[in-house]
Amino acid sequence: MVLWTVVALVVVVAGAGTAVYFWADGRVRTTEAFGEYAGRPKAGKGTDWLLIGSDSRATLTPEQRRELHVGSNEVRNTDTLMIVHQGDHGTTMVSLPRDSYVAIPGHGQGKINSAFAQGGPKLLTRTVEQATGLRLDHFAEVDFLGFVDVVDALGGVRICVPAGGLRDERSGADFAAGCQEMNGVQALAYVRARYSDPEGDLGRVRRQRQLVSAVAEKASSPAVALNPWRAGPFLSASLHAVTVDRAAGVRDLFRLGRGLRGAADDPEGTERALTVPLQSEGEVPGAGDVVVWDRRRAGELFAAVREDRPIPTSDLK
Repeated sequence: MVLWTVVALVVVVAGAGTAVYFWADGRVRTTEAFGEYAGRPKAGKGTDWLLIGSDSRATLTPEQRRELHVGSNEVRNTDTLMIVHQGDHGTTMVSLPRDSYVAIPGHGQGKINSAFAQGGPKLLTRTVEQATGLRLDHFAEVDFLGFVDVVDALGGVRICVPAGGLRDERSGADFAAGCQEMNGVQALAYVRARYSDPEGDLGRVRRQRQLVSAVAEKASSPAVALNPWRAGPFLSASLHAVTVDRAAGVRDLFRLGRGLRGAADDPEGTERALTVPLQSEGEVPGAGDVVVWDRRRAGELFAAVREDRPIPTSDLK
């Protein structure tokens, strides 16, 4: 979720002028996202972001929980995790399935998304760093309600649903095949659906990247960027939705969004948009359904990212 929120935010800020730039920079929300620890990976080449969409329900009213089909669980997990690398070869998005079974420092093995619930951004970033061997430079998060508000401020987005449609009672998704306009609630249901998807979490990460393109296209359109009655509420919603690390500001978000717009337009299975290579799926007692990374291919992928080299062709999927 956070990807398309960031893309849309920087598109509007980039076209709004210096005064709006400084106004926006002073309203970026920040959090302590990183901590030093023994054995932390060394900095690589380029810039690496961890972008997450959190499923926090703490600020939602009972009515909002029913409308968004998110239940009453107060545990904060992450529905979306992506590493975005920016370097000399452009921008690369690597999706990390939320059910990835990895080592969580101080908590044994578990699903990668549970690190956020157990220790907030600091534990999540450390978990991702140790699993990938990458030293992260920046962090950005958006939650359920923030995502919905941003899409609604855009006036909705156009999504083309694949053949067969998509229906998922637990997320609220109920879409026939074909291109259609979706509001914030519908877009959230579309991106969260996984229980009725034969590919489960892997199908969901592809839909997440699909929405990147949809929001980037809408946010950069004259109907938004050149319309103050649309751009103003949208910019306000975006600033309220996104939380970044202490060192990040609008300048960093602008650079990120500029690269993401190009990456989002690439078709799936290219060196710009891919999922970490997987070895197997299964069930682990106490953890439920999990996915296990292919350590050799994942290692090659993250080594290429760290050294800012082109992604190995064997990892494009």
